[in-house]
Amino acid sequence: MQSTIQDAGVLTEDNITEITLKSKGKSGVTQYPILDFDERALNLLCTGIKETLKHSKIKPAGGKIYAFVKRLIDIVVSAAALLVLLIPFAIISLIIYIDDKGSPIFSQVRLTKEGKAFKMYKFRSMCMDAEAKFAEVQKENKSDGIAFKSDDDPRITRFGKFIRKTSIDELPQLWNVLKGDMSLIGPRPPLPREVVLYTPAQMDRLLVKGGLSCICQTEGRSNMEFDKWVESDIEYIQKRSLGFDMKLVFKTALAVIQGKGAK
Repeated sequence: MQSTIQDAGVLTEDNITEITLKSKGKSGVTQYPILDFDERALNLLCTGIKETLKHSKIKPAGGKIYAFVKRLIDIVVSAAALLVLLIPFAIISLIIYIDDKGSPIFSQVRLTKEGKAFKMYKFRSMCMDAEAKFAEVQKENKSDGIAFKSDDDPRITRFGKFIRKTSIDELPQLWNVLKGDMSLIGPRPPLPREVVLYTPAQMDRLLVKGGLSCICQTEGRSNMEFDKWVESDIEYIQKRSLGFDMKLVFKTALAVIQGKGAK
């Protein structure tokens, strides 16, 4: 990672470590050293992640048959869900537009297996210039780690609070699942600005394809400490199987119905 940051001409690893130590407290990172990644910097970050993971001691469970069946299930379930939800999606999109004029779909660059970058889709729950305003709100981080969480983010719209609480905002990621960017079950894909602060051990969560849900989403989501979140992702990577995936699908549905940890 050191060479990646230096080559990007942005910050050295020592700079990032210093900022992280100063910025992390009970409320986690309150100043991200890099907010915007141009194509060159993003490619260098992805290359650095891939090189780092070559030295990982974590062995992902599941073989070729598991991978094939998992992908088949992803295609069938996501395609069926998208067809069933076509009309509800149209209604939600209309409400978002009426509530806060602008595109109802929000896309954001995320990272998945071996640092591969892709555009992840959500129903827009924030104002149109939410990314530009992030620098203003990052000091309100209520997470105890690198991922950003805020109990009262001023960028969230009125309808946005509802779709976030019910996890409806995540449903467009079914398109990412169908395309193969994501899986139904897997570690949640992180942002580049978060990954640049990862330790090699935390980077292990990028050993497999990211997903709509994983252990963290079934056991508290926003309420789970960041270190526990990473530990749960590593646990999944080492234990994953078709049976475990199905168990997490049902536990995710239950967590959504109960509104467990959603913000």
